[in-house]
Amino acid sequence: MTADEIRRIFLEYMAERGHAIIPRAPLIPKDDPTTLFTGSGMQPLLPYLLGAEHPAGTRLADSQTCLRVQDVEEVGDNRHTTFFEMLGNWSLGDYFKQEQIPQVWTFLTEKVGLDPDRIYVSCFSGDPENGIPKDEEAAGIWTGLFEAAGISAGQVDVGTEEHAAEVGTAGARIAFYGKKNWWCRGGKAEDMPVGEPGGPDTEMFYLFPSVEHDPAYGAHCHQNCDCGRFIELGNSVFMEYRRTENGFEPLPRRNVDYGGGLARIAAAAIDSPDVFKIDLLWPIIERLQELSGRTYEDETRAMRVIADHLRGATFLAVDGVRPGNKAQGYVMRRLIRRAVRFAFDLGLEENFFPQIIPTIAGIYEEHFPEVAQHAEEVEAILAKEEQSFRRTLRKGLKQLKAYAADGVTGRELFVLSDTYGFPVELSTEEVERQGIPLSEDWRAEFDEQLAEQRARSQRSMLQPG
Repeated sequence: MTADEIRRIFLEYMAERGHAIIPRAPLIPKDDPTTLFTGSGMQPLLPYLLGAEHPAGTRLADSQTCLRVQDVEEVGDNRHTTFFEMLGNWSLGDYFKQEQIPQVWTFLTEKVGLDPDRIYVSCFSGDPENGIPKDEEAAGIWTGLFEAAGISAGQVDVGTEEHAAEVGTAGARIAFYGKKNWWCRGGKAEDMPVGEPGGPDTEMFYLFPSVEHDPAYGAHCHQNCDCGRFIELGNSVFMEYRRTENGFEPLPRRNVDYGGGLARIAAAAIDSPDVFKIDLLWPIIERLQELSGRTYEDETRAMRVIADHLRGATFLAVDGVRPGNKAQGYVMRRLIRRAVRFAFDLGLEENFFPQIIPTIAGIYEEHFPEVAQHAEEVEAILAKEEQSFRRTLRKGLKQLKAYAADGVTGRELFVLSDTYGFPVELSTEEVERQGIPLSEDWRAEFDEQLAEQRARSQRSMLQPG
């Protein structure tokens, strides 16, 4: 089953269950100066989760495009991307756990066809200090669903991811975690301001038996292990508490917020732990193989980074962002520049973005037609940035090579940035890639050089002309 089919099936299933299907919000949040990008399906709906009435009603669903640049360094493994789609459904004071959990189960196992025997879940282990109980209700619903499918559903309370890695779960289908399964905007219950809503969540994972556990992530594998054996498919947040002066109290209107990673569900549907094998990304990989003459098996990381970053930059351009040195424009520029750098590893030393953008537009032509509608404009914007940075990259790599013998300090990184236009993030990645010694205090050294430059600039402005 393709990702396009899964998206369509999800939205149709939610519509059948009384949900209004709403359009995606732009990657640039409206009226929210606290964040650069839409990073989750829930984010555009936060006012309604906090109590406002949504014009479309109390049951909503969509497929929301998202961008999380905090994952940029992790792109290259089998499951992380900076750009992704979240399938989402919401209940605003309507149904709750008893309807939501079976709804997700039916979608994953019956509509998508995932093997129930490879689904594992996590639930909230409780917070005694704040008087919040263990989420036995969610675990009980899961237990009933597993048993109805003929699956024994053992439970284990692991508390933290670190403890789970030490002791394991003994194959328990349901694992209880603490803070990992608590949702609030501040991340921790103790950091929530008075009046802030929050609640437990339950997460769904898919097991890939073909992936061996990597002991670098702990002695034992578990649902939240980062070794790649388990991949999180999504979670349901049950917003049912409000912080008070004296602790927590039940919300008068409880909400459900479900987010499912489309790419990961699609990867599970084709029994692949590699999300880059799905139809939303593989055509880009195939095009890179054609252009470079290299294979995905030999150049896995480079092709993954390029495919992800160009897709993200394309959607940013569609939503009105332009490369620049500040805010969203800087992130867009960073994605483009990292894509160009990894293209050098493939031997793609000439402009190739115009040969990739049409492929991306074709992938999303049916569900997000705005990409194809703006394809020529996007192509021109990205190609101009690519061409400009290729000149910078060649000069920067040549200068970095000259530093290699003696190692690199923050001073050299500043020269690369200030003189050669080589971004410090890219410099440090390149230093690590080439195994060049890097000063432990490079950040402080870099900041010192930057402060000195600013001081010089201020003095020159004060001098009479």
